[in-house]
Amino acid sequence: MPANAVTDLVDLVRAHPRLFVLTGAGCSTDSGIPDYRDNAGAWKRKPPVDHRDFIADAAVRRRYWARSLIGWQHFGRASANAAHHALAQLEARGHITCLVTQNVDGLHQAAGSRAVIDLHGRIDRVMCLGCGVRLPRADFQAELGRRNPAWLALRAQAAPDGDADLEADFDDFDVPPCARCGGILKPDVVFFGDTVPMDVVRTAMDALAASDAVLVAGSSLMVYSGLRFVRAAAALGKPVACVNLGRTRADELFACKVEGPCGGVLPELSRALSACTQAELQP
Repeated sequence: MPANAVTDLVDLVRAHPRLFVLTGAGCSTDSGIPDYRDNAGAWKRKPPVDHRDFIADAAVRRRYWARSLIGWQHFGRASANAAHHALAQLEARGHITCLVTQNVDGLHQAAGSRAVIDLHGRIDRVMCLGCGVRLPRADFQAELGRRNPAWLALRAQAAPDGDADLEADFDDFDVPPCARCGGILKPDVVFFGDTVPMDVVRTAMDALAASDAVLVAGSSLMVYSGLRFVRAAAALGKPVACVNLGRTRADELFACKVEGPCGGVLPELSRALSACTQAELQP
């Protein structure tokens, strides 16, 4: 990046120190987690599993969990990268009041961020659609492997959100029901075609109202669940900055935009703001 690539971003944050941050897949690609969209915001692969299909069709659930059994072996080992750590540093210095993430990987928390809202849930948990019980994904992964030991030896390319590019005959894959009520188990995430719980949205909107500005990091904003916050900020007259590779659905609303990878730009932002703070503290 040019040496001055983040200058406008640094100036914006210094003038608006209480940031509401919205992150997307671009924050986690350096952790080895693939994303769904290209730099133009178009699908690079088939859209993820649809909520209605998962609920209605046992064959869809078998396919999902078989692929996830393989994909989790990669996804579950992912660790926080420089972008996650930079945002945690910014929070620790008081620059971030709330971080809303569209990702389901828990890597912001792993890096040390505390004021996190998991907009789409967490994929390291499994929930029952019948009784609402939740259990760790690691426990469910072990049960899937116990019931389907031959599948553990299969290998496939990692796909977004713990999926894997595996094509096979899934008819014999054994998906356990809820041990408590016999209900359908799904990852504790908002699937494509589902809606974010309104209490989560309200909490995030309250945090947005209390912020000075918005920083979008690694999201094309093609999904309304994230775009709504940028539109709300614009309606409130709050400046919006963006760090992203490629176009977004809200480019016309940004006060400034840095075209670059989150893993490069956000650490530079953190270093620059830290240097500003230290200089300001000098007698």
